[in-house]
Amino acid sequence: MDLIDLRSDTVTRPTAGMRKAIAAAEVGDDVYGEDPTVNALQDRVAAVLGKEAAVWVPTGTMANQIALGSLAGMGEEIICDRSSHVVNYEGGAISALWGAQSLVVDGPRGIFTAEAVRAVLRSGQTDHDPRQRAVAIENTHNRGGGSIWPLAQLEAVADVAHGAGLAVHLDGARIWNAHVATGIALKKWCERADTVSVCLSKGLGAPAGSLVATTRERIKAIRRLRKRVGGGLRQAGVLAAAGMYALDHHLQRLAEDHESARKLAALVPFAWHAPQTNILLADVQNAPALVEAARKEGVLINAVSGTRIRAVTHLDFHLEQVEEAAARFRRAAGRI
Repeated sequence: MDLIDLRSDTVTRPTAGMRKAIAAAEVGDDVYGEDPTVNALQDRVAAVLGKEAAVWVPTGTMANQIALGSLAGMGEEIICDRSSHVVNYEGGAISALWGAQSLVVDGPRGIFTAEAVRAVLRSGQTDHDPRQRAVAIENTHNRGGGSIWPLAQLEAVADVAHGAGLAVHLDGARIWNAHVATGIALKKWCERADTVSVCLSKGLGAPAGSLVATTRERIKAIRRLRKRVGGGLRQAGVLAAAGMYALDHHLQRLAEDHESARKLAALVPFAWHAPQTNILLADVQNAPALVEAARKEGVLINAVSGTRIRAVTHLDFHLEQVEEAAARFRRAAGRI
């Protein structure tokens, strides 16, 4: 029985074409700014996101953190969604690396309102207040089940932040999914953001790599922070080539992942949150038991709590596998 791995869209392996691109990559020393493939990828991503410059890093966590580190420091504050990646899945890095703190707000499926931000703004006029520096937005939202921000709501949040003198960081690890699902241009999604992180190793299927895009002036500080946290790579063009290939060949096919998620949810009688992109969440009575039962049926999924499971469709899971995966889910449910 072939294993079906739906734990994350990070489990994909390089395609044959991507491996050829990696092998043929022209490389140089990126710490000196001399890797032509890295430079080409940075220029390309900056352009498609509508920013002046970008810098390549190995991981999404590093991308988020060096962006946030350029916006806030010791004793300062970043407003974030309670369930955001930067709060829950980055090892407490906001405080550990930069000495800043997060102030969390709530919104359905990780999407908060301008009013929620306005309600927690501090005057900054007393010695008691931490200085607020930024608002972080995650689109699509991981723990929200791949939820997409309504563009007008994202813009309203950004406008409140900027009106209060705060910067906006967009954690766009899966902004590609939001773009493909809605048809809204990537530049439009990123227009209000001061810094944007994007990931190439999730839905796009590269083995590693993320980027931060911002202004030419801020990118200098971000490159310095990349070096500080160990992200100064040498011949990184072998990985940047995978990212270039992914943008050429894997961007529009994200629509297939979205269709697979919708079809899987329709075929399996769980309490799924309505899928918007490629991440499926379902509320169940005993998530760990269901995860184990699914594993015995040859399907890997994750429990995100005692009563919630997550399944993620991706490049290595095809539409023709959906019915088989659904049958295995139903058998797994029967086990418990």
